[in-house]
Amino acid sequence: MADQPYKILIVEDEGPLREVLEERFDNEGFKVFIAKDGAEGLMTALKEEPDIILLDIIMPQVDGLTMLKQLRANDKGARTRVIVLTNVNDSKEVHEALLAGATDFLVKSDWAISDLVDSVKHQLQEPGNYTA
Repeated sequence: MADQPYKILIVEDEGPLREVLEERFDNEGFKVFIAKDGAEGLMTALKEEPDIILLDIIMPQVDGLTMLKQLRANDKGARTRVIVLTNVNDSKEVHEALLAGATDFLVKSDWAISDLVDSVKHQLQEPGNYTA
């Protein structure tokens, strides 16, 4: 990891999953920020400028795709790496998330937390697109 801890924002409305992810990334040395919906997530992302965001799609108030589009429309969030997490395995939704600027898309039932941690670390070490 970097000299300074990487900052990760977890935008997830499911409390138990949010807590597990927060604990795991904290144990991995990340500075963790939490949001329970897209509105809170966007506000936190623009304030804290995380290195990467884990973003649920289906949430109350503001959904993940709306948040992602609003994030990309702002200079502070235009290049932040975003991994979309969802329970929905719909090719249209995957396509829309990638068009909106997601750097990866994972269906919640298809991964273990260790796989997600590895994906986040890999993306943070990749040069090029979406680097801050």
